[in-house]
Amino acid sequence: MASATPSSKKGAGWPRVAAIFGASGGIGHALCDALEVGGTEIIHAGLRSGQGPDGAGIRPFAFDLKEEASIAAAAEAMRADPPQLVIAATGVLTLADGTGPERTYKRLDPVTMAEVLALNTIGPALIAKHMLGIMPRGSPFTFAALSARVGSISDNRLGGWHFYRASKAALNMLLKNFALEMARTHPDSVIVGLHPGTVDSGLSRPFQSGLADGQLTTPQDAAANLLRVIAGLTPEDSGRVFDFRGAEVPA
Repeated sequence: MASATPSSKKGAGWPRVAAIFGASGGIGHALCDALEVGGTEIIHAGLRSGQGPDGAGIRPFAFDLKEEASIAAAAEAMRADPPQLVIAATGVLTLADGTGPERTYKRLDPVTMAEVLALNTIGPALIAKHMLGIMPRGSPFTFAALSARVGSISDNRLGGWHFYRASKAALNMLLKNFALEMARTHPDSVIVGLHPGTVDSGLSRPFQSGLADGQLTTPQDAAANLLRVIAGLTPEDSGRVFDFRGAEVPA
């Protein structure tokens, strides 16, 4: 899918200020680039190292998904000029020690399960906790978190990948809860999960063999697709999960 032009993006409510948590990843970095090309004036780019992409409007900041204080500090620094778009472009499929998703219940391990939940569910929830807390009433904004189609319970036909699936399903439930709560005080808010498809990044690289032609997407195309989907969302869509084509992913 071709990238949208900056002019078409701006016409759909292109954000003046945006925040990307996870800007060191393939999708997160590409989102920063696309936002800058599209005309976003200020892009807060969150990375664990605090050293991020280059660009006149890009403002790197340090955060750690497992350190709530770092997320709270990042949000507080944006309070005076809150972003109209926040994306939690974070997630893990294979842990740093090489442990991958479980293919059978016999491989379940409590330490691995806790780590996956910390990174895929609790971390994004803490980003939401602190970023939603700085949003002024009466101002539209979008909060999105990268989810996955395998987090759908009703669409689960193969099983396996137990805690990756569970962590994304839990994230989707939290996003629904946040959307319902924020609608009471911030009726112009949009809070959604996004399924980017299979993207050529570090997360998917160990699982790319055997993919059909055309199934693998570049980070740049994934970013363009996701931003196009976001641009078309309204408050009526809040609490739902959408794929990179704009189709709703079933719960």
